[in-house]
Amino acid sequence: MKTTQELQTIARQIRRDILRMTTAAKSGHPGGSMGCADWMTAMQFNIMDHDPATFTMGGDGQDMLFVSQGHITPVIYSTMARRGFFPVAELATFRRFGTRLQGHPSTEHNLPGIRMASGSLGQGMSVGIGAALGKKMTGDNHLVYTLHGDGELQEGQIWEAAMFAGAKGVDNYIATVDYNHQQIDGSTTQVMDLGDLRAKFEAFMWTVVVIENGNDMQQVLDGMARAKSLTGQGHPVVVLLQTKMGYGVDFMQDTNKYHGSVLSAEDLEKALAQLPATELGDY
Repeated sequence: MKTTQELQTIARQIRRDILRMTTAAKSGHPGGSMGCADWMTAMQFNIMDHDPATFTMGGDGQDMLFVSQGHITPVIYSTMARRGFFPVAELATFRRFGTRLQGHPSTEHNLPGIRMASGSLGQGMSVGIGAALGKKMTGDNHLVYTLHGDGELQEGQIWEAAMFAGAKGVDNYIATVDYNHQQIDGSTTQVMDLGDLRAKFEAFMWTVVVIENGNDMQQVLDGMARAKSLTGQGHPVVVLLQTKMGYGVDFMQDTNKYHGSVLSAEDLEKALAQLPATELGDY
């Protein structure tokens, strides 16, 4: 277990990794990755009961995580590397042809930590529910987690899955929505207003936890601990994680501009100046 301060340091390093990876590749999705860095760090290092050394695709005897909005591979890969799933130096191969670190997660190369080829939005909740039901069938008391973009909730498959999980009492499952109010074409309000997400999930018999500031490490830790405490009570749990897209760099925050656009070399230097180097070191 890491202290809150240690986790904050790791998250800052991960943000440095995200920006350096995407700028070097000249492609990728830095904005959502930056916003999710605190949650991903907390999950990998403190919240989840899992061990990179004993990773298996089946996930027996460990918590499982499926990231449904697979385009945020910069934060996925950086966090996994920093957690020990594969060498940190491999981050330098991000998005290169034929490498394990493709732009969207791939199971083709058996990259430890990846159990789902994701990025075709709307599918992760169905996968997570299936994995959770599988654990119930085998008597495995570990939990299944999924992460979703808020724009992803405009996919109909999400609500079919949500209805199923509530109706069937899939209570070993926690879904988290990265609620940053931004998507590729603008704000979620402009594109397709999501309305009252809390009321919608509660109507489908879910228990809802709200983390008001998903970029505050202590709030993330407390909120996810509360979500875990609410499992096993007959209802799936959803966490509404309110974050800022591009968090950590002032000119990247609260805009969809960097959903799928990367920084120039000049802007990268400006951004990294706002994210001081850590003792973990750049790859």
